[in-house]
Amino acid sequence: MNWTAIAAIYRFEMARFFRTLLQSFLSPVLSTSLYFVVFGAAIGSRIDQVEGISYGAFIVPGLVMLAVITQSISNGSFGIYFPKFIGTIYELLSAPINFLEIVLGYVGAAATKALFIGVVILLTSTLFVDLSIAHPLAMVAFLVLTCISFALLGFIIGIWAGNFEQLQLVPLLIVTPLVFLGGSFYSILMLPPIWQKITLLNPVVYLISGFRWSFFGTADLPVGYSLLAIAAFTCLCLGVIWWIFRTGWRIRS
Repeated sequence: MNWTAIAAIYRFEMARFFRTLLQSFLSPVLSTSLYFVVFGAAIGSRIDQVEGISYGAFIVPGLVMLAVITQSISNGSFGIYFPKFIGTIYELLSAPINFLEIVLGYVGAAATKALFIGVVILLTSTLFVDLSIAHPLAMVAFLVLTCISFALLGFIIGIWAGNFEQLQLVPLLIVTPLVFLGGSFYSILMLPPIWQKITLLNPVVYLISGFRWSFFGTADLPVGYSLLAIAAFTCLCLGVIWWIFRTGWRIRS
């Protein structure tokens, strides 16, 4: 394993993040505050509690997941697309490093950036609600695994994308709606029975349910299902990336 190459890619990507540090942190703080004003104050005044939890606290895991998933995909896709766009990806492909080392560098940096944003949103939420974490280690594990798995998805999108517009196509049209419909701001148990079954087809439901369990000790679905879902998704993304580098799809053309 060429750790020097991994560290070089990682440091380069993180340096770009720290150059816009204020913007990177200010945006999620403002958006989180707006979510609390709209959902926490307006809707929370009509919904006192959900599953014995105050509505303001109940939506915190969903807000964190929404930001972490979108940031992981965005950072992961742009990180690998930009070298494709300017042609420097050929320097990586000709260097004495394998695809795993390239992925570790780019995905590791994207996941780290998303993790920073998730922590910022979590800290910001404590300004609005009293928040306690029942299982802190599980919370960190779910947060890190989500960052890594969706950074891998972003890496795939970055290789697939042919222009900057396509980088936003999958997150805006597919991922963001799945997060909103995945129980971010409500419990799926509040839905009619038929919609509860349909919602189970949404993979994001399992992530949010497991993450919410780490906060409050209650979940819409068994925690084992959540762990299985995120493990399967991570393995699927790794398999796709391995195939991409093996065949050169969208890289060498």
